[in-house]
Amino acid sequence: MRFLRVLGVSVAVSVSLGVAQQGATPCAAVGEVKFICDVISPEDLAVVPGEAWVIASGDQEGGRIHLVNVRDKTATLLFPTPTRRERLDVVTYPTCPGPLPPEGDDFRAHGLYLTPGSGGVHTLYVVHHGVRESIEVFEVDVRAGRPELTWIGCAVAPEPVSFNSVVALPEEGLVATSPRTGDVWEWHADSGWRQVPGSDGTAPNGLEISSDGRWLYVAGFAESKVTRLSRGQAAVQKAVVALGFRPDNLRMSLDGSEIFAAGPGNIQTPRDTSQETSNVARIDPDTLAVQPVFEHPFIDGFAASTTAIQIGNEMWLGTYRGERIAYFSMPE
Repeated sequence: MRFLRVLGVSVAVSVSLGVAQQGATPCAAVGEVKFICDVISPEDLAVVPGEAWVIASGDQEGGRIHLVNVRDKTATLLFPTPTRRERLDVVTYPTCPGPLPPEGDDFRAHGLYLTPGSGGVHTLYVVHHGVRESIEVFEVDVRAGRPELTWIGCAVAPEPVSFNSVVALPEEGLVATSPRTGDVWEWHADSGWRQVPGSDGTAPNGLEISSDGRWLYVAGFAESKVTRLSRGQAAVQKAVVALGFRPDNLRMSLDGSEIFAAGPGNIQTPRDTSQETSNVARIDPDTLAVQPVFEHPFIDGFAASTTAIQIGNEMWLGTYRGERIAYFSMPE
């Protein structure tokens, strides 16, 4: 059965999905696809500089932020924990009302974005749903080896905005998508939130940004497209590329040469998630040329891919409807 397509090369994988799922242990591989289990709704993934660790979100009841060891494929709780490190940066986040109170299972971590820093200290931005709709910001300190989180601030959403994905701006500030209002919003400490010009009609879900901050890449989930949208330029420029599936999250490759789009395919009306496929495509950020990378039928416990990152020769996939992270080896 030829269903695994990696970098344009079809790879034959002989596995009967029905047999594999019915007789498998919870974390058993399905063909070439292996799993890291017991991670509730890892909707988005972020690679910590050095590529030894991955941070995974949790966007369902009981979800948490987890830290995953890339080498041994184990996941441990990162946030929230009984003991928290908190240090509000009032200069950078002057309107933040303070740290999150204990939320229990009301806590949701949705989209993630990690900005590399210097000296082993980085910044993690988390789309948060719970007692407030917000972008929560953490310092990620890896100087001792294992990353440690310190909460440092937040940007609370204006009504009626509800966030999905977030990116950081190179000049400081944030940009986030709002599927509820159908547009993209930009935040600065001195001016707060404002709508990004030209972002209406993008059917926004996932989000990426060019290294110079001049271009946003918006995943149009409902319309199976990706929009490249100019930012901070005199005239708004938009270019759209169609995908054969619904892109959820977008993730720039670690070298910045391509964008990975991930999302479900074969969506039917009425919706039957057991018929949906997991899909990944690579997009050239300059030409918007699309190349399929991966397509896979439904897997029990991993309903459909929502994000894709490449670490070395491995592709890692997150999901909203499941309790596992998928990964597989890329052919050389």
